[in-house]
Amino acid sequence: MVSKRTRSASRPDTKKARAIRATARAKPGTRGMGKYYRIEVRPSSNFVDFRYHDVGRPGHVLRLAGRRASGSWADVAWLISKDDAHVRDGRLVTDEPDARKVLETIGPASHVKGDVFRGHPRKNVPERLKPTPAQAKARSKNIAKAQKARTSKA
Repeated sequence: MVSKRTRSASRPDTKKARAIRATARAKPGTRGMGKYYRIEVRPSSNFVDFRYHDVGRPGHVLRLAGRRASGSWADVAWLISKDDAHVRDGRLVTDEPDARKVLETIGPASHVKGDVFRGHPRKNVPERLKPTPAQAKARSKNIAKAQKARTSKA
């Protein structure tokens, strides 16, 4: 049995040790020592499973996809190699075509901390401009596909 004196003497050390351990575990990219710049698009707390995909040439641009509890997949973050991009005035700039396409899609990536940047999941299209030409084309294509499937069964 541990005495009250021993227990009270060990408590401050335990709290201090917990605080040290908590600061030792840093989030990915926050220390700025990795091989990639990380552009976060959605919070990772919304997802239960994660998977990396190479986009373009292997090892240059990576897509971090996340699976929600509902089963749907979406982009969580993009990783761009430090060989292909650099930081200028707090913004991420690249000359690589694959990385440039990613940065154009997710908007200007603003610096958060270390190698971490924050982007947007997609462009904000006002409701008055919807349906966009792409949405209208996809809808008509899906309707034609459904009609064809329906007539082939009969």
